[in-house]
Amino acid sequence: MFEFSWPWAFVLLPLPWLIEKLKPSTTQAMLKLRIPSFANLQLNAPQYKQSGGRVKWVELLVWLLLVTALANPTWLDDPVVVPNEGRDIMLAVDLSGSMQEQDMEYQGRYVDRLSVVKAVVSDFIEKRQGDRLGLILFGDTAFLQTPLTRDLKTVSQMLTEAQIGLVGQATAIGDAIGLSVKRFEKREESNRILILLTDGKNTSGNLKPDEALILAREEGIKVYTVGVGSDGQRGFGLFGMSAFGGGNAIDEETLMHIAKETGGEYFRAKDVAGLQNIYAMLDTLEPISDETQTFRPKLSLFYYPLSLVLLLFFIMSLTQSIRARLAR
Repeated sequence: MFEFSWPWAFVLLPLPWLIEKLKPSTTQAMLKLRIPSFANLQLNAPQYKQSGGRVKWVELLVWLLLVTALANPTWLDDPVVVPNEGRDIMLAVDLSGSMQEQDMEYQGRYVDRLSVVKAVVSDFIEKRQGDRLGLILFGDTAFLQTPLTRDLKTVSQMLTEAQIGLVGQATAIGDAIGLSVKRFEKREESNRILILLTDGKNTSGNLKPDEALILAREEGIKVYTVGVGSDGQRGFGLFGMSAFGGGNAIDEETLMHIAKETGGEYFRAKDVAGLQNIYAMLDTLEPISDETQTFRPKLSLFYYPLSLVLLLFFIMSLTQSIRARLAR
């Protein structure tokens, strides 16, 4: 859509004519609306009489372009709807040694648990438009990899680059929850959610899960816990043997307790489809507010008429120079 930001500027169009009517003696001076280098140019352009003064059509065109630029022509793009509020979601991903167990089928073959988490969670991240996401990685302790941000590509990239054992081989669930609570901001207009993915039980860290649970509950943070790993015995460690004993090592009782006490839920992801369904359910459980705000991107076009004015000056100056040389 095309519009003028200040259409009232067009009331200036008859200004040269009004000046001529009110002050006939100064008509020629006032109608020369040109820069000094253009004032003395003489062209054989079509002219017409106006109350005894001769006004060139180029001068009128220049005046029209200047007034048009002053009115600020603007192009309005299609409306863009932006969520008025969203969610603050912190993802806490387990990088302990057991996450390398290859007991989850993905694209026709068995792969390690972390690879499945990366594939599914990355897709989840891409769909979080309007939300702020953060990433915490934990093993022997918890580490803030990405603070809360709307830069979803960076969060996804940081998750993709995460490696098993990056922060140790153990599992510090309490530290992961505690660090998440610390990094959340108090924002009443936004749901604050922690999604914790692990395949084990708390075996390390400075903060016990029960202690971290109290902190999360006091701050009003909902914790959704996800137990990752199949129930089968098809688990292959680093040397091709079942090194970690399937998904039976998951402390489901603690994860359920944490989720229940904070108003969240516990999920069990035994395969890729199960993990995908969990995130689909989270969209339902924690919806973005329906309130939205709409804005239309604007592109100012005033420089187009101004450029035409400069182009006219250049052409007429060049023409005058050529004619002056030919007249010699």
